[in-house]
Amino acid sequence: MNYRPLGRTGMNVSEISFGAWAIGGSWGQVDDDVSMAALHKAVEEGVNFIDTADVYGDGRSERLVARLKRERPGDQIFVATKAGRRLNPHVADGYNYENLRAFVERSLQNLEMESLDLVQLHCPPSEVYDRPEVFDALDRLVQEGKIRYYGVSVEKVSEALKAIEYPNVQTVQIIFNIFRQKPAEMFFHSAAARHVGILARVPLASGLLTGKITPQTTFAADDHRNFNRYGQSFDVGETFSGVPLEAAFDAVDGLKPLVPHGATMAQFALRWITMFPAVTCAIPGAKRPDQVADNCAAAELPPIDHSEMEATRVIYDTYVRAHVHPHW
Repeated sequence: MNYRPLGRTGMNVSEISFGAWAIGGSWGQVDDDVSMAALHKAVEEGVNFIDTADVYGDGRSERLVARLKRERPGDQIFVATKAGRRLNPHVADGYNYENLRAFVERSLQNLEMESLDLVQLHCPPSEVYDRPEVFDALDRLVQEGKIRYYGVSVEKVSEALKAIEYPNVQTVQIIFNIFRQKPAEMFFHSAAARHVGILARVPLASGLLTGKITPQTTFAADDHRNFNRYGQSFDVGETFSGVPLEAAFDAVDGLKPLVPHGATMAQFALRWITMFPAVTCAIPGAKRPDQVADNCAAAELPPIDHSEMEATRVIYDTYVRAHVHPHW
C-alpha cells in the first residue's frame, strides 16, 4: 500500500482507503459480521483511512468503525465522518452551530472518540458555500476540541471551488472516476495550489466500473441503484455517477481492452484515479473481504501509460461527457 498526505492535516493515508456507506445500508442486504471481516481485511491490507457518515444506516456504519478501532487498539486508523444530512428538511438554514454541534456529538458517541479526525459537510445545498457563518461554526467546533479538522463533500465542481476559498477547509470529497473527469480538468490544480486533500468517492461508478453489471442485472429494493436510479431520493449523480446505463455499457465495452492482463477492471479504474497526484485517496466501498482485497490490489498495479490514459479520455468524451459534464 502507498500513502499520501491528506492536505495540510499531517495525516498520511492509504491511497486506496475504505468507503463505509455500503456497510451501513442502501446497497442491499448487509451482515454486520461480514462487514467487520471486510473492515479487518482492509486494515490488514494497509488501509488506515475510513470514510463514513452519520446517516449511513442511521449510525450503523459509524458504530461498526468504532468496533473495529476497539478490536485493533494497536493500529492507527483515521476516520472521516460527515454531518448535515440528518436535517429534515435538508436546507441551508439548518447548517448552523447548534445543529452541527448536535450532529458532531452524536458521531463522537457512535465512533467512541473524544475528537473526530475529520468532519465533512455532507453535500449541503449550494448556498451553504456562500455563508461564512457555517465555516465559523466549524472553526468553533475545532476550538472546542470536538473535531480536529473539517472539509466538505460536494456534488459539483463549482461547490468545490467555492469551498476551498475558506482557509480552514482541509479536504474536499468529490465524485471522481473514469466516468466523471471534470474535477481533473477544472478543480485539481486549484486544490493542489492550496494543499487541499481530495477524497475520490464513487470511484467505481456504483459498480459499473467493475465490468460486472450487465443490462440483465437487478438490484434489491433497498439498494440505491434501484430506488435512486433517477434521483428520486438524492442527487442522481451519486448513483452510477449520473451516467445513463445504455451509455455506460458502451463505455465499459470500450474500456475492457485497456485492462492489464491479470488485473480486474475495478483495479484498473482505481489505479486510474491514483494516477492523479492531486488525489489523496480513492474510497471504494466493500461489503466482503474479497472485495476489499481486490480493491487494495489496485495499489500494486504499475502506472498506466500515457496512451491508455488518453484512451480513457476519448471513451469519456465519446460516451459519457455530454451526460455528466454540464451538470456536475
